[in-house]
Amino acid sequence: MKRNIALTIAGSDSGGGAGIQADLKTFQELGVYGMSAITAVTAQNTLGVDAVYPIPLDAIEKQIDAVATDIGTDAVKTGMLFDSNIIELVAAKITKYKWDNVVVDPVMIAKGGASLLQREAIAALKHQLLPLATVITPNIPEAEELTGFSIHTMEEKKEAARTLHSLGVKHVIMKGGHGEGNDLVDLLYDGNAFFTLESKRINTKNTHGTGCTFAAAMAAALAKGMSVHKSFEIAKRFVYLAIKHDLNIGKGHGPTNHWAYADHGTSKE
Repeated sequence: MKRNIALTIAGSDSGGGAGIQADLKTFQELGVYGMSAITAVTAQNTLGVDAVYPIPLDAIEKQIDAVATDIGTDAVKTGMLFDSNIIELVAAKITKYKWDNVVVDPVMIAKGGASLLQREAIAALKHQLLPLATVITPNIPEAEELTGFSIHTMEEKKEAARTLHSLGVKHVIMKGGHGEGNDLVDLLYDGNAFFTLESKRINTKNTHGTGCTFAAAMAAALAKGMSVHKSFEIAKRFVYLAIKHDLNIGKGHGPTNHWAYADHGTSKE
């Protein structure tokens, strides 16, 4: 029986709520075999990021090559890439191995405010990695950094999606978690039309790792052969349930519950 497999290229979160750890948990819960190439090691917990230690470039390259030359992958998810050198390497490897189903989570700032992407790397992200992406999944602050303008209204979200699509990415998902009000709207743009998914805001501080988890769920669904639109629906529900049934771990912004989809995924909540 063929096993669907996915590779995450991202940073490690010692607290287990985001990054590589969140990605592998998400892959597992969605029935996909997960592999990893670690780009940086962070010392962090629910209170914030204490330190970031980038992995040497040749070590990142060897991790990716080790996976590519033996196992291969059905989907790739990128997270924290930290600087332009790492972004250029990852883009080169995606091109070399002709990988598709590439989900880019443009990780820039941690929940506590720590920078996870050097400012000099934004141009490399836009012009080298995004043209290779099947999907990009920015939140509003990340989309503002990438487009250069403020985003408050739905029309501004649509304009940001058009701008990001013009950089070569095939599908743009503008996440709504940083929006105002109790109704959260995630927006998908495929270059021709817009599609939305709505949910109610959940009153909790335990949202650490939601961006990583959403993108990983997208990658897992794509690895299983689902369309971008169906993968969008699965990722939205996976994260909604993970937030609603939080774990209440730690003293700060706690992690979401990666078990929740298995426990509640078929319910109507």
